[in-house]
Amino acid sequence: MPLSQTQKRTAEAIVNLFETGRVRGDYGQVTLIAGDTGRLTYGRSQTTLGSGNLYRMLERYCANAGARFGARLSPWLPAVSAGERAVDTDARLHNLLRAAADDPVMRDTQDAFFDETYWQPAERTAAREGIATPLGVAVVYDSFVHGSWKAMRDRTQAARGPAAAVGERDWIAAYVDIRRDWLAGHPRADLRATVYRMAAFRRLIDQGYWGLELPLVVRDGEISLASLTATPAGCYDGPQPGTRTLAMQSPLLRGLDVRLLQLGLSERGIDIRADGIYGQTSVRCVQAYQQGRGAPATGVADLALIAELAALP
Repeated sequence: MPLSQTQKRTAEAIVNLFETGRVRGDYGQVTLIAGDTGRLTYGRSQTTLGSGNLYRMLERYCANAGARFGARLSPWLPAVSAGERAVDTDARLHNLLRAAADDPVMRDTQDAFFDETYWQPAERTAAREGIATPLGVAVVYDSFVHGSWKAMRDRTQAARGPAAAVGERDWIAAYVDIRRDWLAGHPRADLRATVYRMAAFRRLIDQGYWGLELPLVVRDGEISLASLTATPAGCYDGPQPGTRTLAMQSPLLRGLDVRLLQLGLSERGIDIRADGIYGQTSVRCVQAYQQGRGAPATGVADLALIAELAALP
């Protein structure tokens, strides 16, 4: 029987926690890990520049007439397609990718792309291998996202035989142990550091959660009906720019208007991370911009300044 939508989303959430530490994933996460052959990675399930998938996903987003950041991202597509080294480190592009995650069209694009690129092939492969439990499918899906499924499958079959012969649960347990040992002894430090993925799966196996019954706790993340349907962490649907003045206060102001202001500063050459939080760095960057224009360096973004910096083309 195919997995229910809740079981599917739970399996995806486990891998999201591995990839970004978030149950729903971090749609705006931009990562560059030293030694990672995938190079720049982005989005809910961290698609990579090196594989070409980052370009394909961004191209799909930009082709959508409703993409809020499509006009800003489109000029970057040739460099992303060519895998230019500047893409790995350009803060302007990274901030634009962070901001694009606030667009529901980008989130929908990522969901559809990751489903087609990773989930559906993993689900078909699991069915061919005789793997039907939600936890077993989750293990296969994780290897499709993380890599080296075929090599680890072949090692497991050489050691234990096919899943249909030894039984799915015993085979999956053996696969997890073999993959754990492979990761732990890998010459690449970044892969050795991901051995926790198999430790988490081994814990679910030992506890008998083959049906991925909710709630679950994986790597200190609570997977529940509430967390599966919550607004993705780090995404902002408002307030819209121009609906309030931005200034340092407690608690710190957060939101879409802050993110777009930061993006505008970044595109004007100011070194700032567009995280959507109006903290001390944002104040200093606004002051620097104000000084450059000969205006009083208050660090307060009034409605006129917000209109200037946060306007979308």
